[in-house]
Amino acid sequence: MFETIFDTTTAQTTISLVTAMLTIMVSFVLGGMVSLTYRRTCEKSSYSQNFSLTLVLLSVVVAIIILLIGSNVARAFSLAGAFSIIRFRSAPGDPKDIAYVLFTMAAGLACGVGFYGYGVLFTTVLCLLMLVLNFINFGEQNFSQKMIKITVPEDLDFEGAFDEVFESFTDSYQLIKVKTIDLGSLYQVVYMVTMDHKTNQKEFLDALRCRNGNLNITLALSGDGKES
Repeated sequence: MFETIFDTTTAQTTISLVTAMLTIMVSFVLGGMVSLTYRRTCEKSSYSQNFSLTLVLLSVVVAIIILLIGSNVARAFSLAGAFSIIRFRSAPGDPKDIAYVLFTMAAGLACGVGFYGYGVLFTTVLCLLMLVLNFINFGEQNFSQKMIKITVPEDLDFEGAFDEVFESFTDSYQLIKVKTIDLGSLYQVVYMVTMDHKTNQKEFLDALRCRNGNLNITLALSGDGKES
């Protein structure tokens, strides 16, 4: 058994030119399908052309690696040692991007082991599934949490002064911070509110301005806004 594992001469695999070209072509097509699906399901603000090109090449590279390794265990260990030298210094990306990378590697793996039909089938089904999930906005949240800072004049009792407005425009709200500003002549109250995406933010801010004497109001677009 050990001789079979470590003897490279008994594990040689003959790769025909037709097989190599077919593997490269099919993996290239499947990588292109995954890349096009990525472009259709990706938001314009987060779309990356380099990542789209990488998806196409990654499928081909994985297929070629698997094709060259074949059933040779020694080559597999050598390849693992070579890849352990590589340092990936890119910043962590979107979780969906990681899924596309694994998707592309699976397509290349199927081509590398010669399962072209299964590779085409699985890639087609998963691409259609990704398009359908993106079309129906699966997992989208109807509400978002925002932070709002309201400047209040000294003579206004801020406790309960904005409750009526919050009850009309938000799903929930909570006072999380109160501090004085401008040498104690003004107050700044900070609320964490949960709002529907369809809420008119201008009308919401206008209603608050009528309560705080048209002083400064800051509405953070996300709940992780930094306090000042």
